[in-house]
Amino acid sequence: MKYKLIHSAFLLFILCCNCSLPKNAATSDNVLQASSLFPFGRYAWNEKQDLELISSAINFGFSFSGKECKVFAYLTDTTAHNYLQYELDSVYQRRIKIAGNKRTPFIIDAGKEGRHTVWIYKATEAHTGPIFIEKITGQNLKPLKRPEAPLIEFIGNSITCGAAADPSETPCGTGVYHDQHNAYYAYGPRVARALSVNFILTSVSGIGIYRTWNMNGPSMPQVYEKTDFQIESKRLWNFETYKPRIVSIALGTNDLSNGDGKHERSPFDSAVFVTDYIKFVQLVKSKYPVAQIALLSSPMINGERRILLQNCLTAVKENIDALYPSDKKLALYFFKPMQAKGCSGHPNVEDHAILAEELVPFFKSLL
Repeated sequence: MKYKLIHSAFLLFILCCNCSLPKNAATSDNVLQASSLFPFGRYAWNEKQDLELISSAINFGFSFSGKECKVFAYLTDTTAHNYLQYELDSVYQRRIKIAGNKRTPFIIDAGKEGRHTVWIYKATEAHTGPIFIEKITGQNLKPLKRPEAPLIEFIGNSITCGAAADPSETPCGTGVYHDQHNAYYAYGPRVARALSVNFILTSVSGIGIYRTWNMNGPSMPQVYEKTDFQIESKRLWNFETYKPRIVSIALGTNDLSNGDGKHERSPFDSAVFVTDYIKFVQLVKSKYPVAQIALLSSPMINGERRILLQNCLTAVKENIDALYPSDKKLALYFFKPMQAKGCSGHPNVEDHAILAEELVPFFKSLL
């Protein structure tokens, strides 16, 4: 009788333990939910805990076993399309088009069995709309974190976004604006990879310090604190998320633009530009008090306007250095003149390689 009681109790214990196991315990390593990922860039989580990829080149990593895995990505706008791009085992692969009217996963084919690592990047910028990640399926999936390293935040416009840089799939003048975006090959990520540091891109096409390329606003100072860089947005970015060692600011191209010929365009006001730039640097310093701030000129501006922009940036540096005598001095970098070969006068991916090669010694010295 005693043996039967012990045996029954033991069986009951086993059954209870089995009942307490998660429903998907046996396959938990074959499904990686977005909520388990470690995104790097500007992001948010929606009500389903899917990952909202917002900023240019925001990225996340994972590893898997076997020959392939599936990534479940989607858009909320069924009439739109957007782009991701990815590295497989530290080698860049290609861009992936995400269509808003489909909810089918895309396959990452490693070509051979084994353990593989994947880093997925958003190829486009915030204003082209978010891309949502639901989950990844495969064998023995594990999320990856970015290695500990100094961080550079690159603030800028379309150049920093890598916009209009890659017409390899959609020729210039065809498709929609973001069909030629390639954030992975923009100068900022290239510099970061060359120096083995981390990066985030805080960039918006057409934006400037006090106006846009064809209108009076919104400007970068007006949207910088918004998670999605939308002036009407109620979502504020948490600047405690990252602590950059260096903040690079490359603005001015659009302030100096001649406009589109449709909207009224006042002549460039250097006094307003310098004043607003000083205020913006102060805003950045309030977020990152110990960061080294660097001001970059523009590779898209040549001639007299190039000299004008450089003089304005020098004035900003002089004023900030005087206002903060005990802080790190602002650093300046003036790009060499360039005849950009991308769409609508932008640098293409080869031009970005040249810009990055120029910048690597500069940022290395700041690090």
